[in-house]
Amino acid sequence: MSGGGGSSSVRRPVAAARSRSGPEPDARRAAAATAAAAAAARRRGRGDHGPLRLMEVSPRNLLLVGTASVALLAVAFVVYTGVWQGKADGEVETPLRRVVRSVTPLDAPRMMDLPQFQGDHKESLYWGTYRPNVYLGIRARTPLSLIAGIMWIGAKNGQYFLRHVCQDSDELSTYGWTDHNGRDYGHQVLVDHGLLLTTSFLKEKGEGSGYGGDWAVRLNAKTDGPSLSEDQESTTHLFFYIADEAGNSITMDSHIPSSRGHVLLASGSREEIGDWKVYLRSEENLEIHRAGFKSISMHNLSDLVQQALATNAMQSGNLNLPDMAEDSSNVIVYQVSMKRSAEVDIVFLSGAASENPMIEERINRLTGPVLSTRLESKQKDFEKRYDQIFNVNNKINPKELSVGVAALSNLLGGIGYFYGQSKIALPKGFTQKNGDKYIPYWPAALYTAVPSRSFFPRGFLWDEGFHQLVIWRWDVHISMDIIGHWLDLINADGWIPREQILGAEALSKVPEEFVLQYPSNGNPPTLFLALRDLASGIHANQFSDEESEKISTFLKRAYVRLNSWFQWFNSTQTGKYEGTFYWHGRDSMATRELNPKTLTSGLDDYPRASHPNDEERHVDLRCWMLLATNCMCSIAEFLKTDSSLEKDYYKMSNQLSDFGILNKMHLDDKTGAYFDYGNHTEKVRLRWYEVRENDVMRRELLRETLQPPQLQLVPHVGYVSMFPFMMGAIPPESWVLEKQLDLISNSSILWTNYGLRSLSRTSSIYMKRNTEHDPPYWRGAIWINMNYMILSGLHHYAHEDGPYKDRAKELYDELRSNLIRNIVKNYHETGFFWENYDQKNKGKGKGARSFTGWTSLVVLIMGESYPTLHR
Repeated sequence: MSGGGGSSSVRRPVAAARSRSGPEPDARRAAAATAAAAAAARRRGRGDHGPLRLMEVSPRNLLLVGTASVALLAVAFVVYTGVWQGKADGEVETPLRRVVRSVTPLDAPRMMDLPQFQGDHKESLYWGTYRPNVYLGIRARTPLSLIAGIMWIGAKNGQYFLRHVCQDSDELSTYGWTDHNGRDYGHQVLVDHGLLLTTSFLKEKGEGSGYGGDWAVRLNAKTDGPSLSEDQESTTHLFFYIADEAGNSITMDSHIPSSRGHVLLASGSREEIGDWKVYLRSEENLEIHRAGFKSISMHNLSDLVQQALATNAMQSGNLNLPDMAEDSSNVIVYQVSMKRSAEVDIVFLSGAASENPMIEERINRLTGPVLSTRLESKQKDFEKRYDQIFNVNNKINPKELSVGVAALSNLLGGIGYFYGQSKIALPKGFTQKNGDKYIPYWPAALYTAVPSRSFFPRGFLWDEGFHQLVIWRWDVHISMDIIGHWLDLINADGWIPREQILGAEALSKVPEEFVLQYPSNGNPPTLFLALRDLASGIHANQFSDEESEKISTFLKRAYVRLNSWFQWFNSTQTGKYEGTFYWHGRDSMATRELNPKTLTSGLDDYPRASHPNDEERHVDLRCWMLLATNCMCSIAEFLKTDSSLEKDYYKMSNQLSDFGILNKMHLDDKTGAYFDYGNHTEKVRLRWYEVRENDVMRRELLRETLQPPQLQLVPHVGYVSMFPFMMGAIPPESWVLEKQLDLISNSSILWTNYGLRSLSRTSSIYMKRNTEHDPPYWRGAIWINMNYMILSGLHHYAHEDGPYKDRAKELYDELRSNLIRNIVKNYHETGFFWENYDQKNKGKGKGARSFTGWTSLVVLIMGESYPTLHR
């Protein structure tokens, strides 16, 4: 029951209590085979796998896998027909037009069609570790690719587990990239209950190579006997697989290990790269087994291997693959078993026709001692480049330096390539005739960094702007490629879906209720942070001539798309009065939330007006709009455009920069804090009720309003209050700046020894649950992206003449030191970067672990590198 009304139920209060759940719902691929795989993902689960149940598998299961896979090919994807079921004929026309526009691409030249993204650039990025959701996953930047990866058997509490997909339930002590340059080199360390596994990746385009070149993976495995069971202590089982998403058959070749030289594992052919071959080389005494499968469900490779192992174990008593292959297999898996420790090199060669005389030489260049030398050289080059770009010498100690390198490496190593279609929610009350409540976006590719390989291995719009603040400094060409992919997702209205769940692998990690995207919902336009830096960098001669030319070309092409994106915000997120903005989409009828969430703001449960309506004014969105107008002005300036559009941007920038108007709308004169404005009361609480429905009594936690709301400033000090400060919108001589510094430095409000908390301790909603199942999220915890932005503001005011310059510098130094120290301490103690940090429990990391998205901003904090936010 949602509203508590209706004749069939009666409520009465009971004793208060609290508990937890997930957040509210946020509400044609290239081939039918791929669409069927996506459907299979929803039917078969979310990619997690339990222990290997060796004695509970029917002998028929393995054979049925192939049959089921073929059957999935018959699943037809239902495309939009324009025929809907609605409430009444007269209500259909306008919503339908709106729906059609929501899945229509913007009529503008595509970013990725620019010449700078073709030729050598495109080929150089063809192969990569672009499957961040698995512990090691390689694919090409093409919709239906060859994919490769590893699995291994881990032991815990006397049970065997197959490791493949990154998930916290595996309880690895650590995993992540210690080096990764985003292009052709990476080194990763994984520790799993006594097994130390390192993976190295190297790519090259050499003589004789096909398109995209060749690549190699080195696996080093070492076991720690006392931590393992007797069986596991004696043998380590690694699995390497290669699969063709397009369904092309792969030839399984010799599996007889060689103590010297190399052995051919698999071969095949693809149009874009020609004939290809995979070889293994090791000096160790290896036992090798194999299996081949016919499958279109690439997200369920773990299940195929697990079932094959379990079936063979039941039949033979051995934990091995069955050395069998289904007809026309497009998935080949090799099991490499070794004693105690071993080193294995696997090399992929493109353009590897049998008559190619360079095969032997190419294998030698990517295996054995030559590979060792080349990996060492790549590591040194990476470290040297890191020092040159981020200039951290004399700013941090060696212990901190290694953490900064790992933060950058995990961000770059987490870049993925996805292809598929977003699912766009239909207007309320509408469904397709087949029952679907969504319409598919157009098929699209996305090359993007991800926030977390285990929790969020997909693209998030508001996270990506923060990611690009780091990435453009490391490799501006990769950064423009990523931003270009995002901008190509803009629809005819100027909207970008804020969460990108593209393809079966991405879908396999997301509960179905979270998949739909709503075309009325925005997200902070953080890409303007990086775009403003690029535009300003050209003015400051920060780039080489070649880089400046490509950035200029990029921004010129992007301008039309950015204008459309901006106009979407300026037409859909405006307030009741000119110059006001608020995040649309809050639930004005909420009965279960203490304070209706504002998911679109990115700050989720940060407290806003208690009773949402169109009178709201959100100070953070006003500041995002200021950033966007300033960025558009900067681009227009170097493009030397002087149309009415540019004049409108300058006018709006001046209006949003007006300090007097800002203060009139959002400043509390008493505290010097900036607040939202809206229909609000502090007198709300969650209270338990007993509800009778159909003669059944149940308890429900509902909101109770004890005092009528009224239009007023919303008196909650926190990150939202600091947005004008972050953006440098306060004059350096203003008394307001002094008050802002007071708020930052007050330990009862924002200050802790580990970073600034998201909500003041004095707030009535500080650390309070939002619903029975919704614990506090942005109600106190320390978040690195917002701390970075506030630190940027302190850095700005510490270099601006005014009466508060010295105090800003003092606070800047102390906050920077606290943030670095706490992130480094947590990394060394836990082996991970964290989603946020606990302001109450000595800064301990919490939330998603292996959160290597915006927490990687610690790299810029160490190097004292901040965004250009001020005109």
